[in-house]
Amino acid sequence: MPKLSVFRESLGAQQAIIEKIETVGEGVIVAHVRPRAKARSRCGVCLKRRPGYDAGPGRRRWRHLDFGAVEVFLEADSPRVKCPDHGVVVAHVPWARHAAGHTREFDDQAAWLATQSSKTAVTMLMRVAWRTVGAIIARVWADMSAQVDRFEGVKRIGIDEVSYKKGHRYLMVVVDHDTRRLLWAASGRDSATVRQFFILLGPERCAQITHVSADGADFIDKVVSQMCPNAVQVADPFHIVRWAADALDEVRRYVWNEARKLAATEPALKRGRPTKNDPPRPGHDLTKLLKSIRFCLWKNPENLTDNQRLKLEWISIAHPQLFRAYLLKEALRLVFQMPPDAAAEALDRWISWARRCRIPAFVKLQRSIQKHRARILACIEYNLSNALIESTNTKIRLITRKAYGFHSAESLIAIAMLTLSGYEPTLPGRK
Repeated sequence: MPKLSVFRESLGAQQAIIEKIETVGEGVIVAHVRPRAKARSRCGVCLKRRPGYDAGPGRRRWRHLDFGAVEVFLEADSPRVKCPDHGVVVAHVPWARHAAGHTREFDDQAAWLATQSSKTAVTMLMRVAWRTVGAIIARVWADMSAQVDRFEGVKRIGIDEVSYKKGHRYLMVVVDHDTRRLLWAASGRDSATVRQFFILLGPERCAQITHVSADGADFIDKVVSQMCPNAVQVADPFHIVRWAADALDEVRRYVWNEARKLAATEPALKRGRPTKNDPPRPGHDLTKLLKSIRFCLWKNPENLTDNQRLKLEWISIAHPQLFRAYLLKEALRLVFQMPPDAAAEALDRWISWARRCRIPAFVKLQRSIQKHRARILACIEYNLSNALIESTNTKIRLITRKAYGFHSAESLIAIAMLTLSGYEPTLPGRK
């Protein structure tokens, strides 16, 4: 039988005394341990020394890392102490977190594996249930977040929402533009959820926020104005240009529907090959031409193919209003490529043009652009956007896809924070 000191090192129980080691059944090792004197009679929550209360439920076991193909458990007494702050709780044990059924080494390895692979793979390797992995992730993140101040020195942040489940289930996500880390996430998509972040941040640190980027949602802008009145609010250029693309698509759909109405009044073709005596059908011909112009209107001019440039030329002749809408979209996109002084003048000219264009979709859009004018110019001046947070959202979707979904938002938030906050768990025995 190897020395107990070897088992103590391999079990990671340096603050515990190993009483004996026995084999229970086939492929199961149980190590009977007890905490050292300095680690006894401490509250499981605050770790302060407290008077004993009773013997508790008796002896219990904690699952440890396997020795090869053999399962290992630590077994010890679980007395209770009486804490004036937390009441009667189970006493702290140095080898496991409070209210956990696994040792710290087991939790840390399972959490690290969850950040690198799917939860299904973790369940197979660690021989635990699918829900247990989620509980371990939440427990490890709660322990890590209590040891660090992730809001220290935060000045420039980005706020956005990401869908994580069917049925309009969203997470509000906040990132730090300077450290490029995920700062905070919570379930919900309203002003109350956004306000939770600033309440957690505190008045002093809210006053230190200098820039806030968002997608232009009113419920975000309202809370930011109230909680961080000195911060510069920055619009996201991608969302602004997408507004213009949506307005352009509305015009395209109108032209398409008008062509379909005309085609509906035309006689149907007879069976067989068309003849010279068949009546003309301009509506059907027009719908065929309009069918594939969507991508011509969406793409940047420098990326158009020769065939797509020909289609744009045809649009400029056959549908001047649609072509004018395309030019408005492109003009707004070019504003974000200009220096700040030129961009301010160009944006004002664009607003004036859109106001007089007699295209309802763009007349409506210019009101939104006028409302967010200061935020748009701040985006150009400070070179800020929501590109970082959109990248973070993509990584959160990848985490969700890799895990084949989550039963609760809390488990997703925990694994996202472990993966993207810069405080990743380390493997046992590694620094």
